[in-house]
Amino acid sequence: MLGAIIIGDEITRGKRQDKHFGKLIEILRARGMRLDWAQYLGDDPTLIAATLKRTLAGADIVFSFGGIGATPDDHTRQSAAEALGVDLVLHPEAEAEIRARAGVEVTPFRLKMGEFPLGAVIIPNPYNRIPGFSVGDHHFVPGFPVMAWPMVEWVLDRRYPHLFNSVREADAAIMVYGLPESAVTPLMQEVESRFAGIKTFSLPSVGEDGSRRHIELGARGVPEEVGPALEMLQAGVDALKGSWEPKSP
Repeated sequence: MLGAIIIGDEITRGKRQDKHFGKLIEILRARGMRLDWAQYLGDDPTLIAATLKRTLAGADIVFSFGGIGATPDDHTRQSAAEALGVDLVLHPEAEAEIRARAGVEVTPFRLKMGEFPLGAVIIPNPYNRIPGFSVGDHHFVPGFPVMAWPMVEWVLDRRYPHLFNSVREADAAIMVYGLPESAVTPLMQEVESRFAGIKTFSLPSVGEDGSRRHIELGARGVPEEVGPALEMLQAGVDALKGSWEPKSP
C-alpha cells in the first residue's frame, strides 16, 4: 500500500490549505499507481514519532511532507530518528549539497537541515539543494510544493518503476433521480456479487449547489468489468422506477 503523512500546524489549524494530497494522487495516477491512505499531523513531536514508529513497522511506501527544516516547529527529522531508535547525524552527501549552494553562507543552522537519522539516504532537492531523506520505503520531503513534488517524482521514478501501471482501474457513473440511497443499496450489493473485480459507490446530493437532488451511482474496478457493471446499475434503476442520465466526464 502507499500512504501520505502531511505535517504542520498551519494545515491542521486552517492557516494554509493543503496542496499535497491532491497533487500526490495526480503524480501517482500518471504512473498507474494509487494512494491508499493519508494522515494529517500537527507539529507535535510525540505524535509524529508515534505515527512513524507504527508506519515504519509496516511494509507501506510512505511519503511524508513537511517539518524537515531546522526551526523550533520542525520536528520530523528528530521524530523519525526517535521512531527508528537511531541517532540524528549530519549526512555527508547532504552536507556536500548544502555547501555547494552558490552565494549562500554555510552556517551551523543550515547544516542542521542535513542532519538525518543514521542510515538514511538523501533525496536531491532541485530547488535549493537542501535535500530530503529516505529510510527504507519512507520518504521525507519539505512542505513547500515547489520542492516537494519534484522530489516525490524523483523517488518514484528511481525507486519504484516496477510498480508503474500496477493499478488497473477504471470507473464510470450515472446520475440517479427520484430514488433514495436506501433503494439502490440492494442493487449495489447485487452488482458487487456479480462482478468480483468491482466496487460500487454512491454519492448523494441534496441539491446544496443548486442542482436537482440526486445520487451519483457508479462502479469502479477492473476496466473490462466496469461497462457491464454500469449497465446492470442502469437496468436496476429502471426497474426501481427511478430515472438516470450519464454523468458528465
